[in-house]
Amino acid sequence: MFGKRSGTSEARAPAPAARPASLVPAPVSPPAEAPKPAARTAAEPSLTPFPSDGLGAPLVSAPSASRQPSPINQVPSSIDSRRSEAFYQTKSTIFGALIEAIDLAQLARLDADSAREEIRDIVNEIIAIKNIVMSISEQEELLDDICNDVLGFGPLEPLLSRDDIADIMVNGSGTVYIEVKGKIQKTGIRFRDNQQLLNICQRIVSQIGRRVDESSPICDARLPDGSRVNAIVPPLAIDGPALTIRKFKKDKLTLDQLVKFGTITEQGAEILRIIGRSRVNCLVSGGTGSGKTTLLNCLTQFIDDDERIITCEDAAELQLQQPHVVRLETRPPNLEGEGQVTMRDLVRNCLRMRPERIIVGEVRGPEAFDLLQAMNTGHDGSMGTLHANNPREALSRLESMITMGGFSLPSRTIREMICASVDVVIQVARLRDGSRKITHITEVMGMEGEVIITQDLFVYDMTGEDAQGNILGRHRSTGIGRPRFWDRARYYGEEQRLAVALDAAEAATNAMRA
Repeated sequence: MFGKRSGTSEARAPAPAARPASLVPAPVSPPAEAPKPAARTAAEPSLTPFPSDGLGAPLVSAPSASRQPSPINQVPSSIDSRRSEAFYQTKSTIFGALIEAIDLAQLARLDADSAREEIRDIVNEIIAIKNIVMSISEQEELLDDICNDVLGFGPLEPLLSRDDIADIMVNGSGTVYIEVKGKIQKTGIRFRDNQQLLNICQRIVSQIGRRVDESSPICDARLPDGSRVNAIVPPLAIDGPALTIRKFKKDKLTLDQLVKFGTITEQGAEILRIIGRSRVNCLVSGGTGSGKTTLLNCLTQFIDDDERIITCEDAAELQLQQPHVVRLETRPPNLEGEGQVTMRDLVRNCLRMRPERIIVGEVRGPEAFDLLQAMNTGHDGSMGTLHANNPREALSRLESMITMGGFSLPSRTIREMICASVDVVIQVARLRDGSRKITHITEVMGMEGEVIITQDLFVYDMTGEDAQGNILGRHRSTGIGRPRFWDRARYYGEEQRLAVALDAAEAATNAMRA
């Protein structure tokens, strides 16, 4: 394509798709080659063309599914804070020359490693031709930046490689925040301008066949690794495109790890395992960023491999490991306002797909009615998440969603349907110190008059905070010796384990009180 370099630029062998004569560099002394990066340990998918970078030529993007996590201490959160305007001006100059000198159509046919090496070689030539003076470390930084711009997601790449980041929040080209250990912190990462940020947004959403621009300024999407993405661009976003990425750990969290982190006790985790195995209908309730999807993933680990599971999500992010899983995803309307597929459409359709369990990523509208119907008509063990601050509010929200969906049913009928369908509500919360806790495991008992009756099996009590501002508290059992799902646990052979877990939880609570 570009010919093999053999020391000097005039020694380049001709290729069928040669560069225009005016763009071929004049003979120069051999450029100082920067050290080559270590080869990647995982093969990446082949390249595909994506939108232009505002410099007159399309970019190429390699999906980041095989992106390798970098050690945390190698990618400081303030990675760009030391860079000057001169660095960005130099980068812009070299990038413009690179776009003119490279054949992107042929670059797209190369594998990711070869494409990266080709780009690095050409950039080294441009640096030598233009007599740009840089240190070796600055040259390496610039080479990595340009490769990320052409082949990846630009300035986001260092953040996407870190496995300790939960959220990336881009507020225009010059401001990027991240969430680490439950705390939001500002980084020094920046984009060249809003146009580059917009192009990155377009590149991300185009991978799943969606678009984001002035005519369609809001878009939900996902990265190849399942991370959830929301983009909103001008004219709705006044100060430039806003991009929010909810990252997921490459290694899925398990209940054992949640116990290690103090999210729940071992006894409480054992009860959650039994809930998953015994096909108990449950809802995971919590606020934004509280860990609802993480907990839902943990619960699905106890579903048998021979069960047929169908998931319904706005942006596919659940990571089920069972072999028999069908994943469904909603679709927004096209530019003519047609072709939309809502969550309710998916839930209603999956009832015709012979599911054994239905998992709804987030219940937020009239699909609540169809999910309750499914839970109450033989699809035991179905699960979903919703936003609420406590278990009782979660049940009230379910009722509100059904009412707002246009169902003209009496309130008592809706509440009776909720009681007949939902067995357990698991409440999760992100506390003010950034830690995440399972604060309630609550059973739905039935109706008493017009009121839904619930009982707590486990609760988390906050007792104060230490000198560093960390929340102090403890999980305790409420002493319920025979929960409502006891018979279901016995049917699935979990009765003895449930009894042991409840006794151990009560003993641990009594020991704390003593």
